[in-house]
Amino acid sequence: MINRRTLLAGGAAAAALPLPALAAVPTDEERFWADVATQYDRPADVIQLENGNWGAMPRPVQQVYQQAVARVNRDTSFYARRGMLKDLLAARADVAAELGVPPEELAFTRNATEALKALILGYNRLTPGDAVLYADLDYDSMQACMESLATRRGVRVRRIALPEPATRASLIAAYEEAMQAEPRLKLILLTHLSHRTGLVIPVREIAAMARARGVDVIVDAAHSWQQLDFTLPDLDCDFVGLNGHKWLGAPLGVGLIHIRRAALARIDRDPAEEIGGPDAIHTRVHTGTLDYAAQLTVAAALTFQRKIGRSRRAARLRWLRDRWVSKARLIDRVEVLTPEDPALHGAITSFRMRGITDVPGNMALAQRLLDQHGIFTVHRAGPARGACIRVTPALFTQPADIDAFARALKTIAAA
Repeated sequence: MINRRTLLAGGAAAAALPLPALAAVPTDEERFWADVATQYDRPADVIQLENGNWGAMPRPVQQVYQQAVARVNRDTSFYARRGMLKDLLAARADVAAELGVPPEELAFTRNATEALKALILGYNRLTPGDAVLYADLDYDSMQACMESLATRRGVRVRRIALPEPATRASLIAAYEEAMQAEPRLKLILLTHLSHRTGLVIPVREIAAMARARGVDVIVDAAHSWQQLDFTLPDLDCDFVGLNGHKWLGAPLGVGLIHIRRAALARIDRDPAEEIGGPDAIHTRVHTGTLDYAAQLTVAAALTFQRKIGRSRRAARLRWLRDRWVSKARLIDRVEVLTPEDPALHGAITSFRMRGITDVPGNMALAQRLLDQHGIFTVHRAGPARGACIRVTPALFTQPADIDAFARALKTIAAA
């Protein structure tokens, strides 16, 4: 269980403040998670089931961040030129160890969008007449980047709709069919876990098919990292964008770009980088001055999450999802948009009321959940078969919160 005994947190920024100790094997699982919940500040008078925009920092991590902000503000360039780089590299090494890749294959960004934009627009193996591919469940900004390649690179842009309902076999088949239909396909965007519906796709298998055809893959892991139990070698992909301020619980403004060393030449240097400088991953994304305190807090966020455990965290988030989905599937009007296969979902799952596929209708439904039941969710547009409502529990979510949502859903469906 959590207690407030002092223990040493790893990393330069984390070392100054204690983090709570989380026992490896509690005698009571729900008591354990209730104790985890005490480490978070939550909104009053609302059940927060929209945790996909960004994740709340646990209180001990927030304290480390506040201390890092104070130091960066106080010492400014004295710290920046006399030790901050060493601390930032230590934070990067800590993340690399968690992800299972060499540190030199990672660079901090401000978010996954910045990382993926650098990868998509910097990919340099496209020639006029080639083709690129993305899907309806990919993130809006990344879809826009892929579409821009038509005018930037003179390529054909193909968009596919992923199957709904989906199976592992049907997802693989959808991408295989698209690859076969485009003999000049060179680049595919894959979203590991969709922010729209929560669908998880079999990235490793699809990427292997693409590689066999000489097609490169860029992976959006903004939502999957720390929501699912995996490391980057499990995906076996050359290019990945990740977020730290969603499921890791790091401060806002922390993302990561991953490029395998052998694939670095396939991504152009950022135009803001000096010609003739080092050929390293940080030259592929030029952020300028950013929130160094946020990056310096990553070690504290990793320490907190490691005390829970990667597999335990993923299992809890999936359990919270399954608790409401098992009830929702019994409601005649409710369509659940992620499959039962545990390999194809995590915490996020969307639903729609049968026949309500427009954005205004789903916005009204989300508003009704909030106004009448005190439950905050969010509508999502973009799936080929229509808009939906996204439900996103977090580590602080309690079974009573989930049960209240399931009751509200049943009440609304019966109206």
